[in-house]
Amino acid sequence: MKYDFETVMDRRGQDALAVDALGQGWTPGKPREGFDVIPMWVADMNFPTVPTVCEAIRRRVEHPAFGYFSPRDEYYDAIIAWQRVRNGVEGLERGHIGYENGVLGGVLSALGTFCSRGDNVLVHSPTYMGFTGSLTGAGYHIVHSPLVLDEAGVWRMDFEDMERKLREGHIHAAIFCSPHNPTGRVWERWEIERAMALFQKYDVYVVSDEIWSDIILRGHKHIPTQSVSEDARMRTVAMYAPSKTFNLAGLVGAYHVVYHPRLRDRLEKESAISHYNSMNMLSMYALIGAYADEGYEWVDELCETLTGNVDYACDYIAAHFRGVQVAKPQGTYMLFLDCREWMEANGKTLDELLRAGWDVGVAWQDGRQHGGTTHIRVNLALPLSRVKEAFARLDRYVFNQK
Repeated sequence: MKYDFETVMDRRGQDALAVDALGQGWTPGKPREGFDVIPMWVADMNFPTVPTVCEAIRRRVEHPAFGYFSPRDEYYDAIIAWQRVRNGVEGLERGHIGYENGVLGGVLSALGTFCSRGDNVLVHSPTYMGFTGSLTGAGYHIVHSPLVLDEAGVWRMDFEDMERKLREGHIHAAIFCSPHNPTGRVWERWEIERAMALFQKYDVYVVSDEIWSDIILRGHKHIPTQSVSEDARMRTVAMYAPSKTFNLAGLVGAYHVVYHPRLRDRLEKESAISHYNSMNMLSMYALIGAYADEGYEWVDELCETLTGNVDYACDYIAAHFRGVQVAKPQGTYMLFLDCREWMEANGKTLDELLRAGWDVGVAWQDGRQHGGTTHIRVNLALPLSRVKEAFARLDRYVFNQK
């Protein structure tokens, strides 16, 4: 490969929540003596970003003034080209694109344009904890429609459940996560078409969180929600960001795509009310650097690397961790392990299992935050050598401890 996804990057002392926050009270703490930390909980990557990001920022900081500014044409041009090349999006114009400080803030701004606090909002479960915290904190009522595993072990939407809840709950707002977090499901076109047909039938406006849309594993393809029909194009607020793709979360910066003129005007007004939803100059240059020509090649290599990591982890679990189930993700770099059978067979609680992993340096995440009562969420965006070390420790000290 042209880019380095193998070197273990030392993030200690570099403001990385994944390693520097351990033991601060809201994590289980540091590992036992003799074990270093393998960060597999925070959903960022342990890879350096594409070099053109740093180059773009470096060139800008050479000029010593950072006053008020307007987004450059290159910012919008880069987004339009990225969406056309990566997702096949045609007809996207500068006026359809708007800045958001983050996807979650954008979700709340969007909901503020088409429903009221206290209204029901349909969300699939398991549910990304950011949605749960943001919507609940803002006064919305979440109505969950559970995803179900089919006979092939693939997460599917339950369309009958969705329709019943839309009808009985008089729901007119939904969050559609594509690819889905935390299951890693990459929806097929027919699935999105059927969901959007339901939303049209019940006059439901949709916020489509597509922040993971670049991280698609081998053999799968992302279908933008707005692309499946003209109605979907006009009733959907789509949220994107380079942050997950290029490991830029600390720079802050996302963007929305809205085609409906009235909806777009209302969203921009809602987003501007706080006066805090303003673009950071360096995040603008980071996006320009990320969406440069080199970024396309870098993302392709990233997805190949992550595909290998996911294949290794899922094969290892099937061969070595009796009683642990995982539906192989099709996108993202997160696993969502169901440990129910193992816990029942070994008389362990989820807290005890989590603690055992953290004790030996496997810093994984409590799946209950995402609605999984017996689940653990695992980040695989690390060099393969670290993934192998983590699973070797889980094998020896946790799941098959003698």
